[in-house]
Amino acid sequence: MTGRTGFLCMAILFAALASLSVAPDARAATKAELNRDGSRVLKTLLKGNKAARTLAGKATAILVFPSITKAGFMVGGQIGEGVLFEKDKPVGYYSSVAASYGWQAGVQKFGYALFFMNQKALEYLDQSGGFEVGMGPSIVVVDEGMGKSMTSTTATQDVYAFIFSQKGLMAGMGLQGSKITKLDK
Repeated sequence: MTGRTGFLCMAILFAALASLSVAPDARAATKAELNRDGSRVLKTLLKGNKAARTLAGKATAILVFPSITKAGFMVGGQIGEGVLFEKDKPVGYYSSVAASYGWQAGVQKFGYALFFMNQKALEYLDQSGGFEVGMGPSIVVVDEGMGKSMTSTTATQDVYAFIFSQKGLMAGMGLQGSKITKLDK
């Protein structure tokens, strides 16, 4: 991209990024909002995804991030807050922050849920000072193909992740690191 086209694309991207900084979802959610939104999106996920229903029956806990905002142009970031459910009851609140570098451009919102399948993986969430994806317990991202063949006996990993409700456009590839940290709410 050169000249006017490049400048116009950059201006549009920066305007989109600026709009995220004043969006209502960018503010910190209250416990009541997280409980309500987390419960709602988890019910929707379980209703529409057989693999999620299968795992929910065996999971020690489920950490739900109802809305994550991701934006970037070469350097990117994402942020959101979530609620941890044990036996359908909210027991903790967490933030998810990630940074990335590489070829990427766009803005996207999405939700995700982490199904902790054993007590050891759940304990690591708090004892590590922040659960870092790629470190600690093994995490498997459940895609549509895997979800079709998953049963309670094939579920053998520590943590399963489901990404859902993607909105917006984010393209690219690069290196990413993310961290989940307990909030004092």
